[in-house]
Amino acid sequence: MRTLEVVEPGPSALVQDLGRPGLAHLGVPPSGALDVPALRLANRLTGNPESAAGIESLLGGLRLRAGASCTVAVTGAPVTVTVDGRPMGSHVPLHLRAGQTVALGTPARGLRCYVAVSGGIAVEPELRSRSRDVLSEIGPPPLATGDVLPVGTPAGVPAGVDVLAPPAFPDELSIPVTLGPRDDWFDNAAEQLAGPWTVTPESNRVGLRLDGPALRRTADRAGAELPSEGILTGAVQLPPSGLPVVFLADHPSTGGYPVLGVVRAKSLAALAQARPGTKLRFRSSA
Repeated sequence: MRTLEVVEPGPSALVQDLGRPGLAHLGVPPSGALDVPALRLANRLTGNPESAAGIESLLGGLRLRAGASCTVAVTGAPVTVTVDGRPMGSHVPLHLRAGQTVALGTPARGLRCYVAVSGGIAVEPELRSRSRDVLSEIGPPPLATGDVLPVGTPAGVPAGVDVLAPPAFPDELSIPVTLGPRDDWFDNAAEQLAGPWTVTPESNRVGLRLDGPALRRTADRAGAELPSEGILTGAVQLPPSGLPVVFLADHPSTGGYPVLGVVRAKSLAALAQARPGTKLRFRSSA
């Protein structure tokens, strides 16, 4: 039987695929990998469809033992990768024999690494996805020492054609955001939103919480309440504190605070890798 055994899970390791979009009407978040390009690349390197389930590892420390011959790839945040203690590269396909152990160090920059295995992690899907949703607690539980994960049958040939250097992480992020629908609730919305902001330790898969000067509402909106509205991934919501929350993949389907803007999809991966203390500025457009 093709399996991966969790020898050590590290600080947090979750099974993730591309999520369960389209279920917001049922109150179900989209979930899925926060750094989607990283998971897609890992799957291509191991010969999987890009939608196959892998492991999202927060701050590394993950160790896995192969129960059968397989190919793995580690992408996302740059990290030291070893096989039976021997240093290997990330962002490349690595062959494991039965009984061999692949281990991730701690990334110096960024937050999340992605591990794909040929055949994909084959836990039972829930609502059409194998992703763990930390808000709704749907999907497989966080990985723990001794867990044995089923691995599917390989569907393709591992390839190094997509091998890339690990991404660089700048000291300050510049994130494009489309203003609306409630930017008229704030004085000089674009200017106030620009920042700079600092990512706080309270951030998680639900949302990126930012610290900085609280945004001011217009005089006629001070103290006003808003009926709950649908929420998109990337929505920049302003709770009463005036400090922005950028919703990520495990966000609630509705929210009752004004949304000042929406981060463009191509920038969500950068937010997924933003550590506490990271500086961030928003570049707004109509």
